[in-house]
Amino acid sequence: MSRRLILALTLAMTSLWLLAVGLGLVVMEEEFAEIFDGTLQETAERLVPLVVDELDHRGAPGISPWQLQTRSSSGDREYLVYQVRDLSGQLLIRSHDAPEKAFETPLKPGFWRNGDFRFYTATNEDGTIFVQMADAFENRDEALREGAVALFLPLILLIPVSGAAIWLVVRWAVRPVDDLRGEIETKDGGNMEPIDAAILPRELQPIAVSVNRLMARLRTALDAEREFTSNSAHELRTPIAGALAQTQMLISELKDSANRHRAGQIEASLMRLSHLAEKLLQLSRAEAGIGIADKPSDLGHVLDLMLTDFQRGMANPGRLVLHRAPDARLVSPVSEDAFAIVLRNLIENALVHGSPDAPVEIFLEDGGSLRIVNGAAAMSVGQLAAIRKRFSRGNTEAAGSGLGLSIVEHLLRQMNGRLLLLSPAKGRTDGFEARIDLPSA
Repeated sequence: MSRRLILALTLAMTSLWLLAVGLGLVVMEEEFAEIFDGTLQETAERLVPLVVDELDHRGAPGISPWQLQTRSSSGDREYLVYQVRDLSGQLLIRSHDAPEKAFETPLKPGFWRNGDFRFYTATNEDGTIFVQMADAFENRDEALREGAVALFLPLILLIPVSGAAIWLVVRWAVRPVDDLRGEIETKDGGNMEPIDAAILPRELQPIAVSVNRLMARLRTALDAEREFTSNSAHELRTPIAGALAQTQMLISELKDSANRHRAGQIEASLMRLSHLAEKLLQLSRAEAGIGIADKPSDLGHVLDLMLTDFQRGMANPGRLVLHRAPDARLVSPVSEDAFAIVLRNLIENALVHGSPDAPVEIFLEDGGSLRIVNGAAAMSVGQLAAIRKRFSRGNTEAAGSGLGLSIVEHLLRQMNGRLLLLSPAKGRTDGFEARIDLPSA
């Protein structure tokens, strides 16, 4: 908007200046014509009595015109030239730069012109002597060109200076709009504070008020959704755990294989439901904005605890391998609890969806980057984009809810971090890699 406004104002101002200069040149041409014509007429009329007196004084009608021609006092070119002719058209006197041949001009008082000159003819009282003054059009054109240059030259400086002034004024005028846009851009699920409309110009205050009303309604809806999700997850955990325990006891008591198989299906469904309730609880906590901490935390310690926790519950603990670079540290101003949720989801995804006979490798590199790599077939760009969506799962038969990566990305946005998904993994022709980049302390 600022660029369009600056460009439009600069073009409009430039067009108006050029139009003003053009009109000035038209007026200047008309005024120059009046001035030159007036000078031409006045000079011819003043010259008549002098020429008549000169002819009476010399009294030699047989003398050739160039013997009686006037001489220029300097070597400069004359702007006005004249010829003196008698009633028969014979040339009697001419100025220094006047042609030796008589002008092709009628012998009658007044103005006349041809392609090169503007003439004025004046005569004595008895109409026997004609003084014809000539002014070359090139003199008038030269004066007009010099006037045009004098008008256009300041525009070379005036236009860029005016453009810079317009840029400064427009930037100053639209700064409140930029401020309002910046305030609106900061609003998300973790920042729903109202915008202070009092500091904005009167024209923008209705926009801020409308945005505040919209955010208030959205905040109410989000709070209700989060409360419902959190309460539902909390309330479901106990009955699900009880039903799961009862089902497992029932399985241990059943002897019939068919009944044990059906009870096993119930157990699997209850475990999936328990897993979903856990993910919903994590999602509720993530949307509550738990990612940022007041001070830096040593997240390497959290990584060690999470690996120990996973390995204790694994049949093959050696499948989970940590590669820590020498002196590698992971310190960032984020919540340890939120980082633990991120790690749990990524490592769980790698264990569940990765090749069961391939290790899950975790690399803690210099600079604080964390890479989690598992074996898997290479995925396309479209598949990588699809698994980022909430409740979306890739081409897999493993159990899952499709919420893990959504929770991870939501928390990393709060941490000002980034999640990068690669397939094939770095340095390999297959595999899947999830890379976490967090801001350093």
